[in-house]
Amino acid sequence: MFDTLYECFWSERLWLPVGLTWADLEDKEGRVYAKASHLYVTLPYALAFLLIRYLFERWIATPLAVSAGIKQRIYLKAEENSVLEFYYATQCRNPAQADIDGLSKKSSLSTRQVERWFRRRRRQDRPGILKKFTEASWRFVFYLSAFIGGMVALHDTMLESQYWYYVLEMSFYGCLLFSVAFDVKRKDFKEQIIHHLATLVLLSFSWCANYIRVGTLVMLIHDASDVLLESAKLFNYAKWEKTCKTLFVLFAIVFMVTRLIIFPFWLIHCTWVYPVLYYPAFFGYYFFNTMLVVLLCLHIFWAYLILRMIRKFMFGTLTKDERSDNEEEDGDESSSTQDEVEQRHKPAGPLVADKYDENGGTRSLSPPENICWSKTVC
Repeated sequence: MFDTLYECFWSERLWLPVGLTWADLEDKEGRVYAKASHLYVTLPYALAFLLIRYLFERWIATPLAVSAGIKQRIYLKAEENSVLEFYYATQCRNPAQADIDGLSKKSSLSTRQVERWFRRRRRQDRPGILKKFTEASWRFVFYLSAFIGGMVALHDTMLESQYWYYVLEMSFYGCLLFSVAFDVKRKDFKEQIIHHLATLVLLSFSWCANYIRVGTLVMLIHDASDVLLESAKLFNYAKWEKTCKTLFVLFAIVFMVTRLIIFPFWLIHCTWVYPVLYYPAFFGYYFFNTMLVVLLCLHIFWAYLILRMIRKFMFGTLTKDERSDNEEEDGDESSSTQDEVEQRHKPAGPLVADKYDENGGTRSLSPPENICWSKTVC
């Protein structure tokens, strides 16, 4: 069974045009061809990237953020409540009023206390500016390094340099897939997953089918705009608004040129038109171009978001990334101060009910331990 599936998957009619066989791609006469076995190392490399990222964010990006004046906001934590926590984890993060009434009866809390608990619980899961800064720092460093390495690999026609470019890029996108559970969630989360998977499939197929030159170009034009995007995020988190706006404009220009002009009208045109002049169309030809079109559709979707940001940017109403997941954000933020004020003025146990001592003096009251007097911490 396994042997049959293996033979079907590596069928020459799927991967190669008519007239070519895998024997034609065997190393001989000093020529070295790309092989699928070359890519097996990407899995352990992706895991290694997770470790490198952790060390980078902890020992480099975090001190850099602190030096830039970025502080982590600390919110009051929701009190432990198994009933509400189970509902939050399995049902909904923002329950309707009818559900709040039911949870109030089950948890023996008032409806106002249940609403406050869910507000605080949502804020606990919301990533702070420090986390966003460290994540953007990691991506900026990689995209910049990858872009420089891609230019070198494109200039160098040797297979070895292109091999390492492929391996590092595929390992990085594999790392992104592994880290989706704890990365910052945005509105285009599903599109990002599709993009990462399409990129990995596209790169794997282009390597195995020996479309290495095109694969290198595809990675290069993607990294060109990603460098500017991540750098704009960094300056945005650091409150350098003028620098951020300048970089964002440059990013928008580079994105439109590389992904909506060069990518479809040069790269896809070459992969769609010229191969059939030499070989009859085969499955790999259609599959490869289909994956390129999937990426193009994602580019169009992101271009729409960028144009929306540009419109808000021109009219002075742009305050955050259009891809940010702003679900309940405004409501939670507006109630944050209210919760803290209520907590500070909440009776601190029986001492408040009888705040005068026997001699008519006032007792020295200590604030509850769970009060967070400072809203920021370095």
